[in-house]
Amino acid sequence: MPENDVIAAIATAPGLSGIGVIRVSGPRLDAVIAGVVGKPLPPRHAVLVAFRDDRGEALDQGLALFFQAPHSYTGQDVLELQGHGGPVVLQLLLKRCLELGARLAQPGEFTRRAYLNDKLDLAQAESVADLISAATAEAARGALRSLQGAFSHEVDGLVNSLVELRMLVEATLDFPDEEIDFLKQADAQGRLTAVSTKLCSLLSASQQGSLLREGVHVVLAGRPNVGKSSLLNRLTGEELAIVTDIPGTTRDAIRQTINVEGIPAHIIDTAGLRESTDPVERIGIERTWAAIDQADVVVLLIDATQGESDADRDILKKLPSALPCIRVMNKVDLLTGSAAIARRDGPGKVWLSAKTGSGVDLVREALLEKVGWQGTGEGLFMARERHIEALAQAQAHLENAAQRTRHLELLAEELRLAQEALGTITGEFTSDDLLGEIFSRFCIGK
Repeated sequence: MPENDVIAAIATAPGLSGIGVIRVSGPRLDAVIAGVVGKPLPPRHAVLVAFRDDRGEALDQGLALFFQAPHSYTGQDVLELQGHGGPVVLQLLLKRCLELGARLAQPGEFTRRAYLNDKLDLAQAESVADLISAATAEAARGALRSLQGAFSHEVDGLVNSLVELRMLVEATLDFPDEEIDFLKQADAQGRLTAVSTKLCSLLSASQQGSLLREGVHVVLAGRPNVGKSSLLNRLTGEELAIVTDIPGTTRDAIRQTINVEGIPAHIIDTAGLRESTDPVERIGIERTWAAIDQADVVVLLIDATQGESDADRDILKKLPSALPCIRVMNKVDLLTGSAAIARRDGPGKVWLSAKTGSGVDLVREALLEKVGWQGTGEGLFMARERHIEALAQAQAHLENAAQRTRHLELLAEELRLAQEALGTITGEFTSDDLLGEIFSRFCIGK
């Protein structure tokens, strides 16, 4: 993909709006500015102008802003045309920019150019898309911290520590006959331990940040008529699912995302699990098991008035062994005696009434525990799966390095591999294929 041609795109979302923005970026934008605006623009000043077509007639009126390289988002000359947000007007204005030599930008191409021109590192570039797609306020704040460089700063600190450690090891390799033992004098073992400790802490924080970004997929499962749809309605605060006393009412999955302490929880209400000869219901049951296979947590509802039955135990046995499960004893409002809303009989068991709403907060609390949420999102940054994989690889190499301190060549190689793994996060060591995959998921105009 060429990086020295002029690109243009609509930078605002489709639909009707008060304002719409056309963004243009390239090495020189004189022809575009002259053709659309008709006069030079002072850098970094908003100028009220008429946007004109090839005959000089006005297409729209709005603000034109010119950002001269390298002081722009992409590091190239950037022109922003802020006009009225009607789709027809924006398309006419975009067409005019294309007539003047620009081409339509690919998804993420503006941010890709910002990365290639050292305006952002790769982790910061990814956080742009994360900020746009953030599903909760905490996720947005985490993405903004990553965009401002908090995550990259932590990674760079680890890389710098590894570089210093590698220098010590390489010096010892280069001068093996020196009387001074460089590694002992510089406390190389202590430095390696300190780097490993910091890396473990960063990996843990990244896993928390990943929860903010990806959220958690939760499946409500159980026998028919145990209250799955009622619980979904209580969790979401909306009457999304039809609730009746007829078993098998829910035939297909119902999905909704809720906010649980800042974590997006993608809740799926599923068809009741039982033996059935109804072909439609059987399809729903098959989809329930397919959803369970993709879940992060399953909430298994059990009718508290009947207790845990053989059918419930059969469902538990069929669940994937590594899948976290919360057992919810529902309908305690129908029990007599001292039945109460509580978490008891183990950390993964909740007694509640989905009908009245009593105890539903205990499900949210149990969900946070099951996914390992350690508190609020304050101070966290956004992290992607590839970041976590890179940190885990670096951690593995440091663990290998700790076992090879008597074999300096092997120690040096493990340190190099750890540094290279960390470098993939910020883009120091990144293939063009990975860049294409990352930026292809951005929206056009960003």
